[in-house]
Amino acid sequence: MPPSRFQLLKATTRSPWTRDFRHLLPVPKHFAIKQSFYDPGIKAVRVKDRIKFWNVVPGDRIRIRGDSRNTIHEVLSINKFTNRVYLKGTIREPTKGKMPVNKSVHYSKCQLLIEEREKKTAEGTIEKVHVFAQRIGVREPYWNPELRRFDWRRVVLASIPAYVERNAGKVLVLPWPEPEEPPKPKANPLLDTPSDTVLKITYQPPTLATSKKKGSAIADENAYIKTLFNPSPRGFDESQPMESHLVKELSNPHGRAKKQARWQAAQRRKSELLKKFVARELLNQGDRTAREARVEGVFKWRQQMEEERKAEKKRRWFTAERLTGIARKAKRKHRKAEKQKTKLTHLVLKEAPNQVIPRSSK
Repeated sequence: MPPSRFQLLKATTRSPWTRDFRHLLPVPKHFAIKQSFYDPGIKAVRVKDRIKFWNVVPGDRIRIRGDSRNTIHEVLSINKFTNRVYLKGTIREPTKGKMPVNKSVHYSKCQLLIEEREKKTAEGTIEKVHVFAQRIGVREPYWNPELRRFDWRRVVLASIPAYVERNAGKVLVLPWPEPEEPPKPKANPLLDTPSDTVLKITYQPPTLATSKKKGSAIADENAYIKTLFNPSPRGFDESQPMESHLVKELSNPHGRAKKQARWQAAQRRKSELLKKFVARELLNQGDRTAREARVEGVFKWRQQMEEERKAEKKRRWFTAERLTGIARKAKRKHRKAEKQKTKLTHLVLKEAPNQVIPRSSK
């Protein structure tokens, strides 16, 4: 399935990880047509020119090939459909009808910075030399099920200046950039809760009555919960003591354990119902053999299961919205019939020739 227009508009990402290879899918040609004044149109390179494993990701430090000043840039974001790499801190001046955006370069013009080394010159001084990767390889790509992404090793095959050691088959592995942590606000003692307030015990358990005599009844928790959803028809005596339990309110009914428990209960009910049907047919066996009686019991059990399935399907079909629509449709149909009946009742014919008054039914 080709990517949608929304996915292509949001293709520029700041995430360094590859979670799928949807950027290798073909893009419809009509997406490049400008739909409106605010829509610039979606451009994408050919599928065979797209890069599968991206080694230049947000957070890396690079230089641009052909730049005589050797300026070090940081990668802000990437677009895998256009093979463009956006640079951080290089905002272009806004032009007419366009918003200011960061400058972008093609993926092939980027050279990753490996490290900064100190080099001793002929005069005896020490200067810093930037070492860049000239060629990078991909090793051991695999799917990481825990992090739900594709991982691989970035291996430097050649560098500028050349210093990659190839002794004993060792390769230089280029580590991935560490993600930036969000800034944490500074601690403010004026906004913190004092320690004596935190340690103060504010919960007072109610004194529940243990006897079942009149006047010492314990409030029903289910009645209290029902009053929260529908307080008008049901009364609740708040003066009665009650321990607050939040298990029913806070427990998730859609959890895996509860789903499994409901499924197991349904399976036990089916097996018990099958045994009842078979036992009933064996009890009223008559002229049939035991095998024929069992087959008849299994057949009736399957019929019962099918009827329950259809009834449950019908029950689920009648949702609140559909019931409201059915009631509204029935009301309109009744109103239409009443109007038609009123028109026929008050119908008066004009006097004209060849009119005959029908005789009385008496």
